[in-house]
Amino acid sequence: MKINKPITLSAFAGSLLFAAILTGCSSKEEKTKQDAKVTDSLPAPPSFLLRKGILSSTLHIPGELVSFQQVDLYAKVNSFVKKIYVDVGSEVNEGQLLATMEAPEINSQLASGESKLQSYEALYQASKATYDRLLETSKTPGTISPNELELALAKQNSDLAELNAAKAANQEITDNKNYLEIRAPFQGVITSRNVSAGAYVGPSGKGSDLPLFSLNQQNKLRLQAAIPADYTAYLHNKSAINFTVNGIAGKQFTAKIARSSGALDNRLRAENIEMDVDNTNKKLLPGMVAEISIPMFSQDSTFVVPSTAVVSSTEKTFVIKKQDGKAQWVSVRKGRSAYDSTEIYGALSVGDRLVIKGSEEIRDGSAIQ
Repeated sequence: MKINKPITLSAFAGSLLFAAILTGCSSKEEKTKQDAKVTDSLPAPPSFLLRKGILSSTLHIPGELVSFQQVDLYAKVNSFVKKIYVDVGSEVNEGQLLATMEAPEINSQLASGESKLQSYEALYQASKATYDRLLETSKTPGTISPNELELALAKQNSDLAELNAAKAANQEITDNKNYLEIRAPFQGVITSRNVSAGAYVGPSGKGSDLPLFSLNQQNKLRLQAAIPADYTAYLHNKSAINFTVNGIAGKQFTAKIARSSGALDNRLRAENIEMDVDNTNKKLLPGMVAEISIPMFSQDSTFVVPSTAVVSSTEKTFVIKKQDGKAQWVSVRKGRSAYDSTEIYGALSVGDRLVIKGSEEIRDGSAIQ
């Protein structure tokens, strides 16, 4: 008995250990089944019926105001500034005289050209008179040979060609003299003046590197902006826009899209647009930065859903559709977003039921109570 007693206690302990193991395994299996049941059947998340609508949004982008026309005025010929009639800030009209220059050699060239012109004019008149007399005399048979008449005609034509060449050369000198007067090509404001009386000027790089004047038209401005490629389809010429500038607080201005480039910029991948801005009161200045608000209206209805319904994962962008009691991930492409709503495009139909708050935790194919 003393020998069998330890054996009985050991066997009893082994039985208890085996029973504990069986109980633990049974508990784990039951817990795994319960977790799988919870995973396969999720509580019904809030959902909505898919409908089509038109999303209206507003695009806010920066822009820049520039002069409608601007030009740098240079001297056409090498000369000296004789007199200046305007200064920075002067408002000028089209054709107004801004400055005069002097170049004594041009006057000498003009006098020489006029003398040559008179000389060739006299030669031509003489040869023409000779030909006319010979032509009249040749009407009497045997008086003038045909060869002599042809030579007289050739001399007249030669003198006429030389006369025309002298007229062209003289006109060129006259045009150069007219360049000694600098006039405004359009109405605007002188924004810079880089010379004074007595300065030696000429074409760019000859006499002066800087222009004589810079002229900007300010009663009409251009508002320039770059529209990202995703929004170009919503823009049309004559679309009205609003904009503000930091320099004039509390004031909103309006304009209409007048021109668009029709192509995307290679660097920004955006389309450049321009709006004409009336600035008769001169409140706006070229160079101001504007904050532009462009209303964007869809031409056709699209699927519009709450922004929370769209899930963007590392794999794809999708919405969760309830189909036959199960969750179905449907790949979509996002459009514009505004006011907590987003446009989507995908294999969906009107009346589909989608989950309002999508999440990757709702697995594709999982059951929904």
